[in-house]
Amino acid sequence: MSATPNVRTASTSSILTQPKQVWAVAFACVIAFMGIGLVDPILPVIAEDLSATPTETELLFTSYLLITGLAMLITSFISSRLGPKRTLMIGLAVIVVFALLAALGSNVEAVIAFRAGWGLGNALFISTALATIVGAASGGTSAAIILYEAALGLGIAIGPLLGGLLGSVSWRGPFFGTATLMAIGFIAIAVLLEKEDRSTLQPTRLSAPLRALANPAIAVLAAAALFYNIGFFVLLAYTPFPLGFGAIGIGFTFFGWGVALAITSVWIAPLLTRRLPRTVVLRVMLPLLALDLVAAGAFVDSQVGLVTCVIAGGAMLGVVNTVLTESVMEATDLPRSVASSAYSSVRFIGGAVAPPLATVLAGLFTAATPYFVAAASVVISALIITLGRRALNRVDHAGGESDQVEAEAITAGEVG
Repeated sequence: MSATPNVRTASTSSILTQPKQVWAVAFACVIAFMGIGLVDPILPVIAEDLSATPTETELLFTSYLLITGLAMLITSFISSRLGPKRTLMIGLAVIVVFALLAALGSNVEAVIAFRAGWGLGNALFISTALATIVGAASGGTSAAIILYEAALGLGIAIGPLLGGLLGSVSWRGPFFGTATLMAIGFIAIAVLLEKEDRSTLQPTRLSAPLRALANPAIAVLAAAALFYNIGFFVLLAYTPFPLGFGAIGIGFTFFGWGVALAITSVWIAPLLTRRLPRTVVLRVMLPLLALDLVAAGAFVDSQVGLVTCVIAGGAMLGVVNTVLTESVMEATDLPRSVASSAYSSVRFIGGAVAPPLATVLAGLFTAATPYFVAAASVVISALIITLGRRALNRVDHAGGESDQVEAEAITAGEVG
């Protein structure tokens, strides 16, 4: 992500002076991004209250991420035909329904299934929200992007905290809370967002994302992201079990994780990519992340040590997320929405596999084993980037992105 001066220096007044429809979408964005870490603090509680194994509860992440990833292959096809407002409303409605059903679930299998439906709604929403804010915002694109980045950062940081606070009362609390807030967002968008001119829509082919995976650069980046995402979600989804905190303690821990991730993705990543080629940043940050995961394994019996590794890992994840996705945006002449959809669909597979794999490994070996395996996976990601650097030559010589592309990079990086 290359920072652009107009994004970072937009006046506060232009950011805050926005039409009502922009605030409606921004509010819904915060809630949608909260869903990334909302479940984290209540995993141990769900396991206890629903008599589920840790592996079964980790499937709450797997079903959500797998369906989100598969849906990413078709969201551009859908939104390019229905238009942004209809796509946003369908996505929000699906989230409301399945979050409410998850809250009412009587067993872990039902909650897992309802999280899958939630993932479908989330994919439809997040694929359309950015374009909607940019199109409706006043004060220029730069003000819109700052507002969008702020919504994303707030959602990532607040999700685990809200999950912990509501989860301390009942594991159903975070799901009811999300359904309520998303229903408010749905009403706000239905009332405040203007109907678009459908004659301006440019339909995207259904096969476009799959065809993009044949491109060598996209294939290298997608493979690297798959193995990297295993490390990401071992840290995020497995850690609540060895950490040993209650819901509030886990929530505050991953609030720190989310804040660190948001700060580095928005400010540190552009600082590094202005000074170093993108592939160099990745070849440095991925081994550092692997070392952090090794440290998490070494300190798995220390709450202080594990919390430190989680927050430090969040800082590294923020950089890698943004630089990886930014690289996808610049790697080819493909439409960026198509390239991002193809990349994200493969990347989400790693996120879907990692949580249950971690608990299985912990059961077969030791509590530290998942972190060591995650570290090895991240090293594989670094090797893929190194060995595929010829295919990524364009990534290191591309010019700076537009404001909207910068935000697309942040979004695709953080939601996966």
